[in-house]
Amino acid sequence: MVTVNPVKELQPVVMTERGNITKIYGRAFVAGVLPYKLAKDMSAAAVRTIRKEIKELYINIPALQEKEMASGNGNGIIIIAESSTGCVFAGSALGKKGVYVDKIGIEAAEMLLRNIRHNGCVDEFLQDQLIIFMALAKGTSRIRTGAVTLHTQTAIHIAEQLTRGSLALQCEDRWSGLDLVYLRSPSVQQEVSDTRAGCKLTPVPLGTG
Repeated sequence: MVTVNPVKELQPVVMTERGNITKIYGRAFVAGVLPYKLAKDMSAAAVRTIRKEIKELYINIPALQEKEMASGNGNGIIIIAESSTGCVFAGSALGKKGVYVDKIGIEAAEMLLRNIRHNGCVDEFLQDQLIIFMALAKGTSRIRTGAVTLHTQTAIHIAEQLTRGSLALQCEDRWSGLDLVYLRSPSVQQEVSDTRAGCKLTPVPLGTG
């Protein structure tokens, strides 16, 4: 039994400083009758790919084999990166019949690197999950992201319909190529602005992702 005490209001979501990447870890696995070597090869390929861009950190991606608990055959890999300010990013991939395991490891590593390069605070899969909390929170929420995904644009559109007046703005920073998303609660009346050089606030185009 789980007991939860309700809160009167949610605090704004503020994630604007990524800091430095301090840790990279994960797991590469095989299940069922697939050989352990496949997991090792996935891990090695992922580490080689990450090493091309991040050379100073120890990368811990152990290879694992699941036999007794597996209900079928399969393989995959997940890689996680953490920053000095508590931001978390991830990349993952699942094995497919006829696809070399090296490609699976490289795919997961490149996904992680893509979400680190933009210097935002969330990856492409987390940004849309935060919109509902930003819409419900009291005050102005800010998250620093990479390119705003169609899923996020759709989440913003739905949040606007449900809250009747929350506002989402996209900040195009020509220096770093980032998008800075603001979602303003309807209860907040002051204007949201960003005065950094080269930063222009424009409405986020709403998609149907």
